[in-house]
Amino acid sequence: MRKLELHWQILIGMLLGIVFGFVMTQVDWGKNFVSDWIQPFGTIFVKLLKLIAIPLIIASLVKGISDLKDISKFRNIGLRTIGIYILTTVVAITIGLILVNILQPGNGIGEDTVAKLTETYASDSGVTSKLAEATKQKDSGPLQFLEDMVPDNALKAMSENGLMLQVIFFTIFLGISMLLIGETKAKPLKDFFDSLNDVVLKMVDLIMLSAPYAVFALLASVVVSSSDPDLLLALLKYAGVVVGGLLLMVVFYTIVVSTFTKKNPFWFLKEISPAQLLAFSTSSSAATLPVTMERVEEHIGVDKEVSSFVLPVGATINMDGTSLYQGVAAVFISQALGFDLTFADQLTIVLTALLASIGSAAVPGAGMVMLVIVLESIGFPADKLAIGLALIFAVDRPLDMCRTVVNVTGDATVSMVVAKSVGKLGKPNVKEWDDHLDEVR
Repeated sequence: MRKLELHWQILIGMLLGIVFGFVMTQVDWGKNFVSDWIQPFGTIFVKLLKLIAIPLIIASLVKGISDLKDISKFRNIGLRTIGIYILTTVVAITIGLILVNILQPGNGIGEDTVAKLTETYASDSGVTSKLAEATKQKDSGPLQFLEDMVPDNALKAMSENGLMLQVIFFTIFLGISMLLIGETKAKPLKDFFDSLNDVVLKMVDLIMLSAPYAVFALLASVVVSSSDPDLLLALLKYAGVVVGGLLLMVVFYTIVVSTFTKKNPFWFLKEISPAQLLAFSTSSSAATLPVTMERVEEHIGVDKEVSSFVLPVGATINMDGTSLYQGVAAVFISQALGFDLTFADQLTIVLTALLASIGSAAVPGAGMVMLVIVLESIGFPADKLAIGLALIFAVDRPLDMCRTVVNVTGDATVSMVVAKSVGKLGKPNVKEWDDHLDEVR
């Protein structure tokens, strides 16, 4: 009997989790039951993925750089990666702004709805914490993001997933230094990282065995903790504009894949779908990174020399879905609260959202922090920022799940394009968790 493919297993787990979550909302003890007995399994799964993210980045990136044997090749990969990421982000923001200006979802929000949303969410800890974090980022200098990229303690950087850019900087520095000392002297260290890379990828395979059960737990907990259904319905038009823009962005990716790599776009979506489904369940590009790397390398055929740089960098600075959402959200809030935007303001949104995406953490809710920065850049009244965030807070979690899917899809797309441009897009080489089981029996 043929084993059901992983993406179908995960999808079934997600659907069952949603149904189970709705059932649990109908009973008095349901929410506590899911919180106490179901959610922990999803939390453990996410922790396991985050646990191996840093070791995978270090091992994979060192192996990729040391295999190059030519620093100029790494420079070519780096410049193409950053350039394409900037281009796709601008495309995403532009799509979002075009849709929100045509459909104008904010004009359909009545004063009663604004008042109810403000009363419910304006003083919520989630909103106030985002405002505080945005203020902290805004007060930093123009080159703060460059300063933040350089760690003063490599071990400290490796202890925190939010410091991924620092880990990447240190690892690139280490990999280039290994090239410069010569192949003979670097061989012992290279062998260590080659072995570590294989071990961590095997850990990904083992963790993924529990993925269908984990996404069941994650989706069930999301459903039982969802907001007031009436408020969600009031924001349906806004959410529809965001989701529509995100779908258009996926269409854009498939066109890019088909045009530049000559691969079947439906095959690409099928192979990357387990990573997309996990991105939807976890709302975190960083947590999904190990799975994204495994799918791109083994199932799509992108060489490790490319994927080991493009994907970790993408998980940190490439926020296409989040940037699109910011463009829509900023204009929607302005429409709903009667704040007129000029064409220059909308150009400012494009530029600010692009710059904010570079320094944003690849964690759930980071988009809200970026949104505050975007709103402040267009002169949005400071005393209405909390009200603005309250307007969209009710649907932020489900939209965060959707935009993370686009972020991950964008990372995979760019890795394919860069790999094709440098002749590093080969044939898939799928490895299963039990490939070497006979050797240990």
